[in-house]
This record gives sequence, structure tokens and C-alpha cells, in this order.
Amino acid sequence: MMEKNCEICRRIALIKENKNPYFVKELATGYVVLGDNQYFKGYTLFLCKQHKTELHFLERAYEDQFLHEMSLVSEAVYHAFAADKMNCELLGNGDSHVHWHLFPRKKNDTPVPGPVWWLDRNIMYDDANKLSAGELQLFKDRLKRELDKVL
Repeated sequence: MMEKNCEICRRIALIKENKNPYFVKELATGYVVLGDNQYFKGYTLFLCKQHKTELHFLERAYEDQFLHEMSLVSEAVYHAFAADKMNCELLGNGDSHVHWHLFPRKKNDTPVPGPVWWLDRNIMYDDANKLSAGELQLFKDRLKRELDKVL
């Protein structure tokens, strides 16, 4: 069920209309998409197909499958973008629709070691961190190859 004022639902609708350029792959419980901004090269989101505001609101079997698929997506991101460490976060404070943020981290990728959210927003969301169409396609292809290996 789609919610009218939900940004995640809006982006899923664009995937279904074949209009979301960041879409990588559909899984049983969610959609894999690259983040709009790529300060952390390979930043990926895993969007739940169901509009639920909390993980525990999903039916148990669906929740288990969603968590398992998120783990596989995280593994694929790790390999596709040569991460030193993966940060996986399910927050929902801004967009109240269950979705994972998957950040491939590198040593010294921020001025101060810590969570990605400690990075100045002006730096993280700077337009310079957007990928060109060619770079976006390369990132999508790289991630698709790794997803195919782990799925």
C-alpha cells in the first residue's frame, strides 16, 4: 500500500514506472537503489516494498526475509565498492517508511572517525557528490554483478 505523502513510496512508484535512475534491482521484499549523493562511494538504500513505519510492524516471515535480504545487499555493496567497513542504519525519522541506509566506509573517509551523520550536511549533500550519468551506470552495473553473486 502506497502512502500519498511518503517520499519512499514516491520513489518506489518511480521505479514501477521505470523512471527512477537510481534503481538497481528488485528483490522479494524491497528495492535496491543507489543514493542520490555519493560522498560515501556506493551509498545504497534498500527500500521495503510495504509501507510500514517500524520494522516490527512487518509480518514475522516477511520481516525475517527483509532482514536477510538487507544483509545480502550489504554484502554486495561491501564487495562492489571495496569497503573497509559497512554501516547499516534503519532510522525513519525523516521518511517514516522502513528502509535501510547502507554506507560502504573507508579508512579516514571523514575528518573525525564516527557515524556518517557527523559529517557536515553541506559536505555530504554537496552537488559535487552526485554522479554523472556514466558514473551512475558504472556503479549500478558493479552493484548488480555483486548482487547476482550473493543472491
